[in-house]
Amino acid sequence: MGRRILPFVTAVLLSVIVLFTPQSGVPDSPPGTDKVVHTLLFALLAATGLWARLPVWPLLGGLVAYAAVSEVLQAVITALGRGGDVVDGLVDVLGIGLGWLVARRAFSGTRPR
Repeated sequence: MGRRILPFVTAVLLSVIVLFTPQSGVPDSPPGTDKVVHTLLFALLAATGLWARLPVWPLLGGLVAYAAVSEVLQAVITALGRGGDVVDGLVDVLGIGLGWLVARRAFSGTRPR
């Protein structure tokens, strides 16, 4: 694993910032931008986790659980001023699939399946 884990750790830290920044710190953006951000963020988590050679199914299952838990936490931690959104959770899962597909193609010769 070694240095390969660093991009994944960075992506996890980025996700914590993006998902748990209070609403007051989130910049205004056009409608739908948050869905794109969620998709790309979870694609990044999946791809960097696979690049780090983390076990595929525990990684993907853990990311799906993280997507669900993050939405629940956004809904229940009132200090964040955010709300959980089922659609955000679904686009998170879409992002995980996208990251897996990209990584599978990009790293097909560098890791066993």
